[in-house]
Amino acid sequence: MHHEHHLKSSDTIRDIVIGMSDGLTVPFALAAGLSGAVNKSGIVITAGIAEIIAGSIAMGLGGFLAGRTEADHYNSELKREYEEIERVPEQEKLEVKEVFADFGLSATLQDQIADEMAKDKDKWVDFMMRYELGLEKPEANRATQSAVTIGISYVVGGIIPLSPYFFIPDSQIALYYSCAITMVCLFVFGYFKSKVTGQPEISGAFKVLFIGALAAAAAFVMAKLISGGKM
Repeated sequence: MHHEHHLKSSDTIRDIVIGMSDGLTVPFALAAGLSGAVNKSGIVITAGIAEIIAGSIAMGLGGFLAGRTEADHYNSELKREYEEIERVPEQEKLEVKEVFADFGLSATLQDQIADEMAKDKDKWVDFMMRYELGLEKPEANRATQSAVTIGISYVVGGIIPLSPYFFIPDSQIALYYSCAITMVCLFVFGYFKSKVTGQPEISGAFKVLFIGALAAAAAFVMAKLISGGKM
């Protein structure tokens, strides 16, 4: 039970990271770019909200399709394993023995385990799925849960860089506050992302911060150049 809870938590954290990562970066770059071309925050807000809605739907759909693909792949392999234990049971027993041979068990124990496992087809197939193919059974409604988690995380991340524009009419001034808030959030997000994934926390935080800042700066400069404004 503990093992399954761990997997569920890991999947949820992964989805939050995926959604927040793009949610913080893409709307921030868009807002910065628009701030380099227009002076009114209302335009930035309108475009930003449109991007957040479209982005969250696209990211959520991507998560849903990835979850469905994983489930379809698992079910396809499951069906194949059931067919193989019916068609070539001795070959499947040999594969069971090979798994336990890697653990250093004697040939006698390998034979006994394989024979015992063959008495229950469901457990036999479950063993082959886990230890031969390395596949875990996807959680029920995993695809839907992934889509919702990624989509919501994207919206939350996207609102952060956009929030100053709701209170400051001048987009140029709002951009300064947006940069300050978003830089802090990118650093904190990068820190926890690295901590969760087992990477060096500080260097990971600066990496995420650098990518977000670079994207925003590039968008701002490009918008200035296109609009003919002064840098």
